[in-house]
Amino acid sequence: METLELTADRPGERLDVFLARLAEGLSRSQARRLIDEGFVTVDGRRERPSHRLAAGARVVTTVPLSEESMPLAEHIPITIIYQDEDIIVVDKPPGLTVHPAPGHPRGTLVNALLAVAPELAEIRDTMRPGIVHRLDKDTSGLLVVARSERARAGLTRQLKEREVRKVYLALVDGVPEPAQGVIEAPIGRHPRNRKKMAVVAGGREAETKYRVREVLDRFALLEVEPVTGRTHQIRVHLAAIGHPVVGDAVYGKRSELTERQFLHASRLAFQLPSSGRVVEFESPLPADLRAALARLRA
Repeated sequence: METLELTADRPGERLDVFLARLAEGLSRSQARRLIDEGFVTVDGRRERPSHRLAAGARVVTTVPLSEESMPLAEHIPITIIYQDEDIIVVDKPPGLTVHPAPGHPRGTLVNALLAVAPELAEIRDTMRPGIVHRLDKDTSGLLVVARSERARAGLTRQLKEREVRKVYLALVDGVPEPAQGVIEAPIGRHPRNRKKMAVVAGGREAETKYRVREVLDRFALLEVEPVTGRTHQIRVHLAAIGHPVVGDAVYGKRSELTERQFLHASRLAFQLPSSGRVVEFESPLPADLRAALARLRA
């Protein structure tokens, strides 16, 4: 990775506007994405794209900004459950990061996808070509990827207008009351730990639906549907109501039941960009999460 250092020369200018203006070949949307993904600091701190710069502020990005910096194709085994000329639907395993980020330049889902769909490199997104939504590294399950700029725009519109339905299975500590409900609480950066998200006043609107599917001793298996798509939304919302995801070391605690967080993207429904036909895909629980349930049921 290369490092680009810039000095703010227009007091009060937005960070994303400044970066797009001075970083050659970078659009404002790409600048926002770099900032959101943590590749940009202002005087050593991460800030929002809307952050207003002070005169002389030192802006540093540690990501190459040219097309030559596209991630390299790598032959990493992945499970593709559907593909056509527009999209690829992947059943992501746990432990696989979706796209390159600081400290993870290789070995990601994007690297694997470039090996099976080289045309992804033609989508003008240096950071995550074809990626329209994400799963955390240790969350398994369904993810749709765009194979063209047209498909990317169509899927992004569906996500923005909340036409994509995503359903997760989550095992949580305790049994939520009521057994079915909606969590509505704004989410933003944690005020003291910028690597975490939290329910905060002034955060972005966030809504999560849940339903108890099974009670297992002092645990509950939930079906969870995020209406919005904020970073770590399900994990933050469930922790906020006192029922963190089992095994979530960031928002809850580690568990002997599973080596990772018990969160799986089990169903995904959306309109095919090519025809507008609504399709729905399902993914069974992986072996490690099935084993955790089996221990509780026994």
